Amino acid sequence: MERRTTPFLKSAVFILGITVLILCMFWLPWLANVTTEMYPEFSYLQYPVLIGLYVTAIPFFVALYQILKLLKYIHNRNAFSVLCVGTLKNIKKCAVTISILYVIGSFFLMSQDALHPGIAIISSIIIFTSIVIAVFTSLLQKLLINALNIKIENDLTV
Repeated sequence: MERRTTPFLKSAVFILGITVLILCMFWLPWLANVTTEMYPEFSYLQYPVLIGLYVTAIPFFVALYQILKLLKYIHNRNAFSVLCVGTLKNIKKCAVTISILYVIGSFFLMSQDALHPGIAIISSIIIFTSIVIAVFTSLLQKLLINALNIKIENDLTV
């Protein structure tokens, strides 16, 4: 990867993180208030849903931090290292955690007869995307382990 690419990717990660942080701080509370006014019969779900969304933001931001670490390793030409394997493992754990939290949240809303089809579609997309990310990072982790083993064999041969 060229040295120009990693700063671009780091900028994209920062923009994504700041955007989600702003949405969590301002848009989500506003949306919760508007939804409570529109559907007062579900007003008791306002804070549990907000807390659930904030809890799912934690592994998201942890994953973004892990991506920044991975980009730093790549930028320092340390891509084939055990550190990268650990970072990919952490990203996979974050993706699985997000999937599990959204499944739990969907079942909770379903049990309260509050799972609107739009919410169900959005949560399904988030669950599916998180699973794809977990599978992809797991695949990258296995490939990186194999590459590390080949590198170790080559280092011992020479």
